[in-house]
Amino acid sequence: MIENQDQTEERVLLIGVLLPGDEEWRVRDTLDELAQLAESAGAFVLERILVRQPKLKAGHFIGTGKAEELGEVAAEQKATMVVFDDDLSPVQGRNLESVLNVRVLDRTQLILDIFAMRAQTREGCLQVELAQHQYLLPRLRNMWTHLERQKGGIGLRGPGETQLEMDRRRIQDLIRTLKRDLELVRTRRAEQRRGRRRHGWALVSLVGYTNAGKSTLLNQLSGASIYAQDQLFATLDPTTRQVELPTLEPMLMTDTVGFIQKLPTHLVDSFKATLEEVVEADLLLHVVDASHPQVEMQLDAVHQVLEEIGGLDKPMLYVFNKIDDESGARAAKRLLRRFPNTAAVSAKTGEGMETLFEGIAECLKDRTEELQLSIPLSEGRLLALLRERGVILESNYDGGTAELRVRVSHQLAAQCACYVA
Repeated sequence: MIENQDQTEERVLLIGVLLPGDEEWRVRDTLDELAQLAESAGAFVLERILVRQPKLKAGHFIGTGKAEELGEVAAEQKATMVVFDDDLSPVQGRNLESVLNVRVLDRTQLILDIFAMRAQTREGCLQVELAQHQYLLPRLRNMWTHLERQKGGIGLRGPGETQLEMDRRRIQDLIRTLKRDLELVRTRRAEQRRGRRRHGWALVSLVGYTNAGKSTLLNQLSGASIYAQDQLFATLDPTTRQVELPTLEPMLMTDTVGFIQKLPTHLVDSFKATLEEVVEADLLLHVVDASHPQVEMQLDAVHQVLEEIGGLDKPMLYVFNKIDDESGARAAKRLLRRFPNTAAVSAKTGEGMETLFEGIAECLKDRTEELQLSIPLSEGRLLALLRERGVILESNYDGGTAELRVRVSHQLAAQCACYVA
């Protein structure tokens, strides 16, 4: 019951706006997703309200009359916050707060708040802070118009002008500093990738809609214990683990931040250092929650973000997850017929892992080649390199020679060319 809720918990009303030409089911679906976001942020959702409007209003977004009606609902239900499923200008947010008498947030602010809460590493915190300041910067002018009593000339020259310029310069300086720090992060990541390339290991990235089960799948494949919960953006910072294929070939698998509908563009820009793991991967595992009622919409949302970051043309294996759920199993059968390079699994129970491994091995088979080698034992450095970076399938040491059947990268195969039997 509502009365039993912790008094320190935010009690929120969620507002979606239906305009002429909008599909009602789509607006309701994003409103349901907004509820999940609010719950992930620790709020208690009182009610979802769909507001029908002929057009958006510049001053109060939904108009003063409708805002006053919402104010009565907020007072009656003792709401402490109202969250809109669309971006609000600072003027609209401030006007709505004065009518509703509670805090007002929009979808982007809520996502940024969740990201700030979930970021653990320095890299994650830097990326979130950059996104927050990039969101704030274009809104500064409207935030300070309430201080202006006299306006002169073409621009806004009033009492708020000095504070506006000071804040703008301060935020621009912060953005430059954050971008410089993130550039160092990108440089370190590039060096790490070069090191992995030298080992010849395949780089595989998990991508997908938030809460599709990427972290759970990585735990299942690698035996790791990464934090994984049934909530949106449960994990934010990328995690890389070594996974061994049945062919004994090692690969590095990275869990990346989940995507979502209406993902703010500046948030994607801020997370480019992390998302480069996707662009540089040899293979993308697109993890899909097959049990979700709007699975098609989630597929489209992920494809859209991948296109934005230049990762849509990468080799991709679709992984239809949550087949332990009856609706997920039915949907997976349908999706398997539609998409090539697919596997149906349950990351929770481990069902389908063998098929998934076979699919990954098939996608990566062109990265390696099998050789029969005859190498003198005096070539200790090359033998050590083969053990470190390749897979020795058979070995026979006869006298001063090592007879080996190996699977190695093309780069390492070139180094062994003179010893091919």
